[in-house]
Amino acid sequence: MREKEMLFIEYPKCSTCQKAKKWLDGHNITYTDRHIVDNNPSYDELKKWYEKSGLPLKKFFNTSGLMYKDMNLKDKLPTMSEEEQLKLLATNGMLVKRPLIVGDDLVLTGFREAEWMEKLQ
Repeated sequence: MREKEMLFIEYPKCSTCQKAKKWLDGHNITYTDRHIVDNNPSYDELKKWYEKSGLPLKKFFNTSGLMYKDMNLKDKLPTMSEEEQLKLLATNGMLVKRPLIVGDDLVLTGFREAEWMEKLQ
């Protein structure tokens, strides 16, 4: 089990976030809860997390969300710079993939139980 507390960024009405939270609680993993809309990640936070994660920046976008689709980001993202994409993510929490787990040494986007089991135990 991890010693340090992590940041759990969620949209409470999201069923995947609810499932992830239940999983964390069931594995006695401590975390600080943060509502992604009320307290959207800032550009600086997103940049730091993206660099720490080693993930492609697209993994930080909520590609199944209405806002992503309405803004036609599938076609726009490939032509945008990383800085432009990070600034866009910082404008609205509904664009950000959730849940998002941030620890001292890891960043996970979305909830995939096998990945969380491997990285968080």
